[in-house]
Amino acid sequence: MERLDRHIPEVVGVRRTGWAALDRDPQQDVVEFQCPNCGAKLQKKARHERAEYRFTDGFLQDLQGEGVQCHHCKQSMRVVPVVMLHDQDEIKRFEAVFSQEPEGEMQEPEVVAGT
Repeated sequence: MERLDRHIPEVVGVRRTGWAALDRDPQQDVVEFQCPNCGAKLQKKARHERAEYRFTDGFLQDLQGEGVQCHHCKQSMRVVPVVMLHDQDEIKRFEAVFSQEPEGEMQEPEVVAGT
């Protein structure tokens, strides 16, 4: 039997606590992420205990992650790492580190006809 190798995309998840979670019900403990296929912003209940998070690259992270399926496009993905953010400063630092386009990345120049 031949093994089928499937590429399952990975996305970064965010678990907000404390001051970073003031805009939601404190009883909710969710991981937020965005589908790489359709762009839908999703969330799911956090499954791992906070004690399982380890300090890595300047953030508390769950490097084990977990598999999920998008509710919109039904595509599978893996949410890893899950980064725990506690306050507004951590949110700003996270956005700078995990942004989609690195600041130093140059955009391709536009090709103008006739030049």
